[in-house]
Amino acid sequence: MDSHGVPIEANGNRAKIADPFDYGAGSVNPTKAADPGLIYDISASDYLEFFNCPQGFGSNNNCTPPDLNLPSIAIPGLKTSVTVVRTVTNVGQPNAVYKAFLEPPPGVKMAVEPAVLVFSNAKRVQSFKVIFRATRRIQGSYTFGSLAWHDGGAHLVRIPIAVRVVIEELYSDAS
Repeated sequence: MDSHGVPIEANGNRAKIADPFDYGAGSVNPTKAADPGLIYDISASDYLEFFNCPQGFGSNNNCTPPDLNLPSIAIPGLKTSVTVVRTVTNVGQPNAVYKAFLEPPPGVKMAVEPAVLVFSNAKRVQSFKVIFRATRRIQGSYTFGSLAWHDGGAHLVRIPIAVRVVIEELYSDAS
């Protein structure tokens, strides 16, 4: 690492930070971590189910990374359209209303249903769909965007999105 924290390659050159895959998690803000607003809950059994899929031991169709309830979305092969479901739990104010703010990756149209999540004491857990549609038919590398839920106050819950549009898997990347 140089004096600015940038990695140094074996040849002595500063490493180039290419895209969001290289950024890492960033710094932790303990104050915001204590009051996140929304969380993406996932259990050990969800991971076990996912990891058993390649061996054919999975008991349901939860066998693709977009199906895991992670606080990020990665779609490695978007040909036409894909719908991803995520579930959030409100751990903040009981009567919170969160609105979706989209930043679609270039070359991708993105929609969220519902676009507003209304929580109450009785309804703390809600699911939403994120629909991705390829808007260009060009083989490419990953493009990046985000989805953020904002309650109009202190809580802005942002998840990163990475999408790779493909025409056919056998073509090489054009970037």
